[in-house]
Amino acid sequence: MSLKKPPQKHAEPPAQVTWYTVSADEAGQRLDNFLLARLKGVPKSMIYRIVRKGEVRINKSRCKPEYKLKEADVVRIPPVRVAPEQALPSPKLSQVATLEDAILFEDECLIVINKPSGLAVHGGSGLRFGLIEGLRSLRPKHAFLELVHRLDRDTSGIILVAKKRSALRSLHAQLRDKQMDKRYVALVAGQWPTNKTKVNAPLLRNTLKSGERVVRANPEGKESLTRFKVLESFRAGTLVEAEPVTGRTHQIRVHTQVAGHPIAGDDKYGDAAFDALTKQNGLERLFLHARELTFTHPRTEKRMRVEAPLDEALEGVLQRLRQLPRPPRRER
Repeated sequence: MSLKKPPQKHAEPPAQVTWYTVSADEAGQRLDNFLLARLKGVPKSMIYRIVRKGEVRINKSRCKPEYKLKEADVVRIPPVRVAPEQALPSPKLSQVATLEDAILFEDECLIVINKPSGLAVHGGSGLRFGLIEGLRSLRPKHAFLELVHRLDRDTSGIILVAKKRSALRSLHAQLRDKQMDKRYVALVAGQWPTNKTKVNAPLLRNTLKSGERVVRANPEGKESLTRFKVLESFRAGTLVEAEPVTGRTHQIRVHTQVAGHPIAGDDKYGDAAFDALTKQNGLERLFLHARELTFTHPRTEKRMRVEAPLDEALEGVLQRLRQLPRPPRRER
């Protein structure tokens, strides 16, 4: 694999105290978050210690971790040993180069991209790189590129990436205030009743000894709500639209399982018989796709609606299922 070093990054710790002037785009963030972003790999405990001891100063005065930075503030940063930067993948690598064609919208504030299934949103846990590292490789001149939200590795579809810190703050606020509308398409087992329009089941996340994350419906879990709508029915499955009102890990996948209609190709929460049937009809991945996203543009403040069509492989599965005889719909 061909790798290149990211531009304007330093693997070695600074030899002396550095002074950093806060830009307008960086204003508004907490000091501790600012330091965590700049001092990669430094434990939070050390960040808080150097602030508490007065080694970090703002405009030559002592400060607290929760202080919100202002434009033109001058931050004193002591020499701290930081982790070496990871090399970025080559933009010529096929898995990276194809991301260019997956971009649905781009301007000076953000990128909207149709993430392919099988690509993690970021590297780590044995992965050399993910979506965000690939985009940083394609856009080396952009000093700031950060994920606004995430998708499971096997889920395809729309992802927002902020190109400015101010855009990230705005989009995060929309997520927090439920002003961002996400719509997914999923192929689920059995006949989903047309009158079953929501699943409201609290979810609890567990991590197994192997490190694998598993989510279960549990009264002690966090409140979770997903709205559903039937799009099309087939002999043994149903194409549904899922709108997650909350944003829990594996939420749609677990809520469809709770409803008795797990998603096709789901190796964690799926149904073996249904998976075998869909595999016979060409499905080789999880049939869950983030198809539509509506949000307010951080700069223009206009509502934007972006749609990512299903890829040819998923459309091919649906075409084969349409050729099978359909059962009459039953209400319950």
